[in-house]
Amino acid sequence: MSLRHALLGLLSDEPASGYELTRRFEKALQRYAWHAQHSQIYPELTKMAADSLVTVAAEGARGRRTYAITDAGRAELRRWMLDPPETFVVRDEGTLRLFLLSTLDADDARTVLVPLIDSCEREIAALRKGIADADAASGGGLPFGRLVAEYGLRSFETLRDWASWALERIEHN
Repeated sequence: MSLRHALLGLLSDEPASGYELTRRFEKALQRYAWHAQHSQIYPELTKMAADSLVTVAAEGARGRRTYAITDAGRAELRRWMLDPPETFVVRDEGTLRLFLLSTLDADDARTVLVPLIDSCEREIAALRKGIADADAASGGGLPFGRLVAEYGLRSFETLRDWASWALERIEHN
């Protein structure tokens, strides 16, 4: 995945400034899908404007620019969405730690799994509330992010269930 496509996806919902895009990354994408720093977003927006994928829709105080996706940007986002790689490459530190869990003794494995289960429970509760609020506010429509929120909910439920299963296996060995 590229930063460019993530930004196009975020801008497809509504125009935004670099600062707003940074905040949306922090809120919606950073923990779950893609990390981008403030210092990466601004140069990429400049390149995207040069490539006519976005345009500066407004300029405000202190040089603040609001960017909007162009038709060419929407076409590029669509092309990228419809042409997935043959093999998805995942780089997930949390999953790597779980993969290596067997390198720990049972007590240390519990030290990893119990907080993971608790964390999943908190994420599940927050996602359920967010989904319920979004569903109520949408009046039956499909607001931006609703599908991925459901994916997140199901992912955390699966991770919690797996961690509980692994903990039980460790405690019975």
